[in-house]
Amino acid sequence: MSAGRVGYRVIRILAVIVLLYAFLVSIKMMGASFKMFGKGFAENLITSTSNPFVGLFIGILATSLVQSSSTVTSLVVGFVGGGMLPVGCAIPIIMGANVGTSITNTVVSMAFVTRKEDFKRAFAGATVHDFFNPSSVALLFPLELKFHPIEKISLLLTQVFKNAGGARFTSPLKVIISPAVHGIEGLLTKAFGLPEKACAVVLLLMSVTVLVASLIYLVKTMRSLVLSQAETVVERYLFRNDLFALMLGLVLTVMVQSSSVTTSLVVPLVGAGILTLTRCYPFTLGANLGTTCTAFLASLATVKAAGGGVQANTAGVTAALAHLCFNIMGIAVFYPLRIVPITLATKLAEVTAASRKWAIVFVVGVFFLLPLAVITLAR
Repeated sequence: MSAGRVGYRVIRILAVIVLLYAFLVSIKMMGASFKMFGKGFAENLITSTSNPFVGLFIGILATSLVQSSSTVTSLVVGFVGGGMLPVGCAIPIIMGANVGTSITNTVVSMAFVTRKEDFKRAFAGATVHDFFNPSSVALLFPLELKFHPIEKISLLLTQVFKNAGGARFTSPLKVIISPAVHGIEGLLTKAFGLPEKACAVVLLLMSVTVLVASLIYLVKTMRSLVLSQAETVVERYLFRNDLFALMLGLVLTVMVQSSSVTTSLVVPLVGAGILTLTRCYPFTLGANLGTTCTAFLASLATVKAAGGGVQANTAGVTAALAHLCFNIMGIAVFYPLRIVPITLATKLAEVTAASRKWAIVFVVGVFFLLPLAVITLAR
């Protein structure tokens, strides 16, 4: 490898570190701004998402608009970690985010729209993700409303994690991100003389802007580092077995920090007939697991250390674990029952291949019009 390429990769790796740091600082800033807003803001936020159906469709719509479940789930983890949103209200939004994230690879499949057979294969390869997530929601959402299994398991895992080895749970990132947040707060309140409420608004706007921008550029940077090699790996090794496909989807998504990117990677392979739908499916499941990594990183930035006999606030970690639990439980059911999402995706692909307009109706209706209608009517 030439010196120029080595230098390029070093710069990219440093950029990843800086962007990851900015992302974690943005989560911490969000928590600080919520604290400044006070109890009234928290009550309004909780009221707006206390209806689980509204929360579910807020997650779908928000993720469809920003095309990133990582962004939405990280925001939700920030809300929970900041004490503004209970874990129970956050879980439906996280479920909705899982549904909304599948819009990207569905849109990617539209590139094959002029070639009927290729489009049918590509659309099936994309929408198998669309059908896995709603199938999981259809099963687990009513169970969560009635029995709260995801919330209970997540709370239990948080306690196990927190008490591991008898050590007190403290975020390993606290030491490096807190000074930056305190410095920004001090700059706004002391240097600029902003009152507390105005400072809270500025901090919140800054945190959301930095979070979205850092995730966008983090994904782009990681993609440029990883995907040139990933395409070769996918083409050469993906066909071995389901476990290998699932692990590859998981690892690539953790590396790229975007399930949309990794699932979109295989859509052209399915469209070209190189990759079968049955082998694409476990890869998609692995990508769903891998995308939970971003929310977990965000949750570590929200942990407030224990002190004076008071337990640490690990609610953000619980929310991130709820995202993981939802995906694991969905896979546990719909990997053995893969015939459900695969059949639905195949049938829809046949309909859309016969008349392309139904592809547009599906995307616009499921990801935008239906959530908007539900949110509007529920309020």
